[in-house]
Amino acid sequence: MRTEFCEQLGIEFPIFAFTHCRDVVAAVSNAGGLGVLGAVGFTAEQLEVELAWLDEHVNGIYGVDLVIPSKYEGKGVEGLTPEQLEKQLAQMVPQGHRDFAQQILTDHNVPALPDGEHHNELLGWTATTAGPQVEVILNHPKAKLVANALGTPPEDVVKRIQDSGRVIGALCGSVKHAMNHKAAGLDFVVCQGTEGGGHCGEVSSLVLWPQVIEAIGDTPVLAAGGIGNGAQVASALAMGAQGAWTGSLWLTVEEANVPPAQMDTYLDATSHDTVRSRSWTGKPCRMLRNDWTDAWESTDTPDPLPMPLQMMVALDGVKRGHRYPEAAKDVNFNPVGQVVGMMNKIERSAEVVNRLVEEYVTACDRLNKLNS
Repeated sequence: MRTEFCEQLGIEFPIFAFTHCRDVVAAVSNAGGLGVLGAVGFTAEQLEVELAWLDEHVNGIYGVDLVIPSKYEGKGVEGLTPEQLEKQLAQMVPQGHRDFAQQILTDHNVPALPDGEHHNELLGWTATTAGPQVEVILNHPKAKLVANALGTPPEDVVKRIQDSGRVIGALCGSVKHAMNHKAAGLDFVVCQGTEGGGHCGEVSSLVLWPQVIEAIGDTPVLAAGGIGNGAQVASALAMGAQGAWTGSLWLTVEEANVPPAQMDTYLDATSHDTVRSRSWTGKPCRMLRNDWTDAWESTDTPDPLPMPLQMMVALDGVKRGHRYPEAAKDVNFNPVGQVVGMMNKIERSAEVVNRLVEEYVTACDRLNKLNS
């Protein structure tokens, strides 16, 4: 099951696990795969705490996922601190959008956050806010892989990561984006079909993977979007992928920091319950459809704003949903792919890795019997 990219990284299995939970990152890396921590929700100070913990609990290496979009409001603004950029962008958010978001939460009886529980409105959705995160990553030798979730990373970020001996790649949802990544000299590309959770394009994995693999030649491709079992991993490798990039799968593991009410929402959902919506981040993002996504899709309500302005509107809803998951069950932010229909039980992360490997071997044996 080992691929050339596995050999390059020194990992046992070509299974990459994107997650916002450090416990899952550690469990997957220690089970022979590679856990990748989503950094977008952390300040630089918080990310330092997370990576220091991972350094102590991961036997080998791990990865970090950043979000530096190719296009966003405020791009190109020079010389501002993250705090100054947040203040400037906040002035671009219409009050009507804020009022509408608050009304949705009020109508669903989602309590406000306690007094004094402040949070930033601007997450790491910009080069300005992601810059300090890069500095943190470079101080942690076990953080060997860096991925950018939206677009080709800035040239200076690519150089700094590669000069430090790490590998850097980016996600793509089209052949064009993959070609841009290759032209920028990235070390790998994560090719995600529309089935995938979070930000995604419109082309299915089965169609997109072979197109991208052929287009970018010897640049390693990690297949993403809809992978929930080892037979799908085998199919990705059969097409020429160097590994499987998984994300949704880790929302229902025992180590995931997901509240029970939200966990039940995932476990009960079918593959028909997801929708691509701009209602939380401002870019098309696959998630579970609920009253929040429906409200923003109505013809008589505000249209979602561009990234990162929409998240500045929606972030209070995210925070309140995390704190009060029972109350926010019908309006919570539940990014997940169509593979949610296969996520019907809670497993330990190491068990998931082992299951994927066993199912991969079974699938390969089945094909070998056909060949014989």
